[in-house]
Amino acid sequence: MKNIGFLSFGHWTPSSQSATRTAQDVLLQSIDLAVAAEELGADGAYFRVHHFARQLSSPFPLLAAVAARTKTIEIGTGVIDMRYENPLYMVEDASAADLISNGRLQLGLSRGSPEQVIDGWRYFGFEPKAGESDADMGRRHTEEFLEVLRGEGFAKPNPQPMFPNPPGLLRPEPLSEGLRDRIWWGSGSNATAEWAAKMGMNMQSSTLKDDETGEPFHIQQAKQIRAYREAWKAAGHQHAPRVSVSRSIFALVNDMDRAYFGRSGNDQDSVGFLDEKTRAIFGRSYAAEPEALIKQLAQDEAIAEADTLLLTVPNQLGVAYNAHVIEAILKYVAPELGWR
Repeated sequence: MKNIGFLSFGHWTPSSQSATRTAQDVLLQSIDLAVAAEELGADGAYFRVHHFARQLSSPFPLLAAVAARTKTIEIGTGVIDMRYENPLYMVEDASAADLISNGRLQLGLSRGSPEQVIDGWRYFGFEPKAGESDADMGRRHTEEFLEVLRGEGFAKPNPQPMFPNPPGLLRPEPLSEGLRDRIWWGSGSNATAEWAAKMGMNMQSSTLKDDETGEPFHIQQAKQIRAYREAWKAAGHQHAPRVSVSRSIFALVNDMDRAYFGRSGNDQDSVGFLDEKTRAIFGRSYAAEPEALIKQLAQDEAIAEADTLLLTVPNQLGVAYNAHVIEAILKYVAPELGWR
């Protein structure tokens, strides 16, 4: 059995070919798609966060709005770039969204990927410390965020406050109890997967990772998941972790599906460089008639290892079509593979 959700990058383009031509379009349609996905029986609505781009960038207003319009579906991110985040402010925002959702927030974080601008986090007021890389800074922000989520007071109260204080040191408010166990880390390598396990975070593994062995993507990703689980066991955490993988999967069940994805040309892994040093492997897409698709997906070792599958959706094709994409997987594919 698997949790099955969608992951939207939230693209918008001022073009007649796009159903999301403005930021308002993509925000409102993201809410509507989460509502539709819940009605179809999907388990999660997740959103990517990118800064300085025509994509979703401010997750907490969106997550709160989705929480207010839905009742059962998990809501989350995949992922928030922690180089850009103030950990204390984020505790307040994330806790508020989680309380509105009644504990359905699944918050995916990461150190971030290459961005639209050079060192964009500097414009947000953040600088690495001496001897620290920007990735180190992102992980430091994450550790600070996790520590504050524990709920311990640390701030000395004013002896003459405007409002009465509870006894002892103070913490940011609101703080949502239980959210600490629903934080995920987007891992691009085996080493960061093991770090996430040590820190007690669930793991998200995307459609790309560092090419560490030269093996097919799904095999490397499956090994990454197993390394994560071994590190989790060694760390001695008391609860079971969760692991998600993301995939572009399209069941071709009508002529529109075939027109959009019948000749996608992305049915093989590819290799490229994220920067001058990092060689990455990008996982294939899946697009086929349901019977063939089921056979292909049964061979994906990483999907088999994960408990959660996030379907990346082409959000610029509109809510109705994306709901159809999700429904086709839930109806024609998931039952045959024992996912539902």
